[in-house]
Amino acid sequence: MLSAAEIRGTQHRRRTPYSDKQHYQEYILQRIEGYKNSIGRDELLRLGDEAAAELQSAAEGQFLLTEVLMLESVDRLIMKRLALRPYNKWRQQFLKLREAQRTPTHWGLEATCPLARLIPRLEPNDHALVIGGGAEPSAYVLAAHDAAVTFVAGDMGAVERVESRMAAEALGSMFDGYVAQLGPCLPDFLCFIADLDLVVLDPGALADLNAALRTDALLDLQRRSRPGAVHILLPTCKALAPEALLGPYEGWIREEPKPRRRTGAARTREGLLLTKPACPPDTT
Repeated sequence: MLSAAEIRGTQHRRRTPYSDKQHYQEYILQRIEGYKNSIGRDELLRLGDEAAAELQSAAEGQFLLTEVLMLESVDRLIMKRLALRPYNKWRQQFLKLREAQRTPTHWGLEATCPLARLIPRLEPNDHALVIGGGAEPSAYVLAAHDAAVTFVAGDMGAVERVESRMAAEALGSMFDGYVAQLGPCLPDFLCFIADLDLVVLDPGALADLNAALRTDALLDLQRRSRPGAVHILLPTCKALAPEALLGPYEGWIREEPKPRRRTGAARTREGLLLTKPACPPDTT
């Protein structure tokens, strides 16, 4: 992720963005794997038999039938069954769809929300941790910008819903979802989460913890975040405002939104955007 100073300066990206060809290959792979997961074992074995018969007929038995050839042949049969579009036709629709998916308002977010302000700084493969069911729309926006998104929620239904939507919107190539209740730190099975570029937190995920445990949980997320990382605290929980979580963020840089013209409508709560210092506060 670029810093605020870097984005104001050159607009130069340090990481190469995904090409349309890469997106297409991922689209094909997701559809094929989704189909395999949707059918029973007997039907999958019948596909294998059909693929083996085609291979033997085409080459008249003049080759060694390997597992790799079988898998490729099965995938081709599935592509025919699903009538997957060739690259040129797929690209025409994909470009329009992805442009819409990258817009926060497409997912019901405000155009002035903290995530919208952060979008110009995102780079491909930025590691983002999204926590809580109230942060679901943020997960989709980040995935549309080619971030590697890990979604954690205490509700199985929320995780399954996000997984299904990611697959349906062709956003699931770098997405992982986990069911976990937050405590003073992430569960042991999520110990691999580190060097985060971005954390998006629905405070409702911490609402059942007392103040001391909430502080420990936030400090754990801070330790897992690299210098220059950003934490977004959303206004999604009536019982716990983002401002109530500011205590553990001493020394972090709070980025204020640009002033807006006053209108007759009431101003919506926007949440907080906080940046981890590049160096510890006591470093000279």
